[in-house]
Amino acid sequence: MDKTFWRATLIRAVRTICQTAVATIGTAMAVTEVNWLYVLSASALAGILSVLTSIATGLPEVEAGELLGTGIQTLYEAYPDEFEETEEEESEVQ
Repeated sequence: MDKTFWRATLIRAVRTICQTAVATIGTAMAVTEVNWLYVLSASALAGILSVLTSIATGLPEVEAGELLGTGIQTLYEAYPDEFEETEEEESEVQ
């Protein structure tokens, strides 16, 4: 488990926490009816479960050798065949 794995795990956990918070806040009829302790508790638990799941099962984006956050260059390096244009595609662009 290297730096890339932990970065990807953290990104997934934060996304999971945010999704859980949005879902639990959305169950209230009004902002004044939101049970904030429940929102924080459920979101924290979801984040912990996300980290444990990443450790137990691994992350496909890390296993594929992709570095998160490096943009299209990394995708090009990981999947060069997907970025090759055919002669037809080149003539359509012009």
